[in-house]
Amino acid sequence: MSDVLISEFMDEAAVADLERDCSVTFDATLVDDRARLLSSGAGVRALIVRNRTRVDRELLARFPDLRAVGRLGVGLDNIDVDACRESDIVVLPATGGNTVSVAEYVLTGIFMLRRGAYLSTPRVLAGEWPRQALMGHETQGATLGLVGFGGIARDLARRAQCLGMQVMAHDPFVPADDAAWQTVERAERLATLLEKADAVSLHVPLSEGTRHLIDGEALATMKPGSLLINTARGGIVDERALVASLRDRHLGGAMLDVFEEEPLTADSVLSGVEGLIATPHIAGVTHESNERISWITVDNVRRALGVRA
Repeated sequence: MSDVLISEFMDEAAVADLERDCSVTFDATLVDDRARLLSSGAGVRALIVRNRTRVDRELLARFPDLRAVGRLGVGLDNIDVDACRESDIVVLPATGGNTVSVAEYVLTGIFMLRRGAYLSTPRVLAGEWPRQALMGHETQGATLGLVGFGGIARDLARRAQCLGMQVMAHDPFVPADDAAWQTVERAERLATLLEKADAVSLHVPLSEGTRHLIDGEALATMKPGSLLINTARGGIVDERALVASLRDRHLGGAMLDVFEEEPLTADSVLSGVEGLIATPHIAGVTHESNERISWITVDNVRRALGVRA
């Protein structure tokens, strides 16, 4: 029986530090063994997860002593927040821990896709010399459009501006008098942002209101040759519509770190699509961010359990 159960990977030094105050079970294989996870809930007061462990009513019923859920990240779509609230269980995201990692990921994608040349290694090594076809574009002076304007998006905006980009954002939940709009253009309508941006980066949670927010109509509204980058959640983008836009060469490229189904299957609609960079839900995960997120979570769990200040 443990005070704290950790079901996914975490920085081992942070785990060792938490063990000074709590009895801890750290087993990153539990995320792939639902039955064993559900059978491990007796006496557990805090559960620490990433984005793959489903914290739903079924799990909560098997964790009768649970008081806190530490999230190694910020997205909460794998956690039934309402069910936790009903049971007086606090949900503790590691806010700010992966901001740098995601911002750098997005900027890297913009550079790679606007320039185009970085994906030519197989052709060049095969003896081709496609200099004209791979001339590409500079990023300085381009417009970055941010859909959602929370902490990560604001840090990304600052970095993009330092690189000479213009930045605009759409977020109906950020008041018009918020000080953040003093340095970033506010787009009241999503369509306005899509029409003007050279690169669009998504930073919204997945909900009924944002599912397939970027659908065929939205993609058609985007500026010809522009880019789409999604580090938020897979269901926000209609993948079939995205494939059609890339194949029609309306979009200039896309970079997806999240997908409607993860992992992708061999027959995914995205397979073999030119102009697409795909990564395995890794934008917010670097060695440095893993350490930050782990230590933030350790501190959050300690406070929730009242074991140390």
